[in-house]
This record gives sequence, structure tokens and C-alpha cells, in this order.
Amino acid sequence: MIKVMFVCHGNICRSPMAEFIMKKMAEDAGRDDLVIASSATSTEEIWGGRGNPIYPPAQDMLRLKGIPFDDHRAVQLKKSDYDSYDFIIGMDSMNIRNILRITGGDPDGKVHKLLSFADSSKDVADPWYSGDFSEAYNDIYTGCAALLQQI
Repeated sequence: MIKVMFVCHGNICRSPMAEFIMKKMAEDAGRDDLVIASSATSTEEIWGGRGNPIYPPAQDMLRLKGIPFDDHRAVQLKKSDYDSYDFIIGMDSMNIRNILRITGGDPDGKVHKLLSFADSSKDVADPWYSGDFSEAYNDIYTGCAALLQQI
């Protein structure tokens, strides 16, 4: 099994979109050897022990693109996730810095920025600030397609 963790700031927009886009791509490709999850670097979207759901505009974009999703709730990345996952994929440079802070480093080379798999140094567009969930979806789709080809 290959385990992939997608990570963004709050785990309500980009990383759950990546989780469910990748799950759909893996299913369509017959890749039942992948375990795919997502998490946050912050606790902002985690209240009273139960995280917030996927942000409604992100849900709308997934529905529009025919990507199934479940009752995902925001969770925070843990130091122990480093040992549990083969790939820890951040959406942007700030996520990468925070992932490294949480995990204590990257001695095994598991931490990557999503669009690096598509030979780009670009960050995945953050729809929380721009409101452009289409641009974020396109970036995530591009990164996930390239990642799937490489693993």
C-alpha cells in the first residue's frame, strides 16, 4: 500500500478537494493500492473535538466536477503521520514550512508541494482568499494527475 496525505492550512478547502479528486482518479485507474487522506497544519477549523466539514463552495466544485466525497471533517496533521504516510503533500510553500515544523523535518524525503509533481514550483491557488474554486480545482487536478502517474 502507498499512503498519501494531502495537507493545507485548515483542511476544509484544498486538501480535502485533493483527497477526493485523488480517490476518484485512483478508482478510475484501478489503483486499489492507495490510501489517501487529508489534514490541516492548523487547528482553526477543529472545534470541540470535531472538525468542520468541507467548505460549501469546495463541495459545490466537487459536485460540479462529478467528484464524490463523504462527511469529511477537518483534522490536524500529527508528528506520527510522518511515519504512517509515504507522501505528505502540501498545497503551498507555507504549508510545507508548517508540515516540517509539525513533523520535525523530512529525513526520508516524503514532503512535497503538490504541483512539484507537474514540474511546477507554483503554489496551489488558495480559494479561501480568492474565492476562485475553479482555479484551485484545476491546480489540484493537474498535481494529482501528475502524482498518480509517478507512484
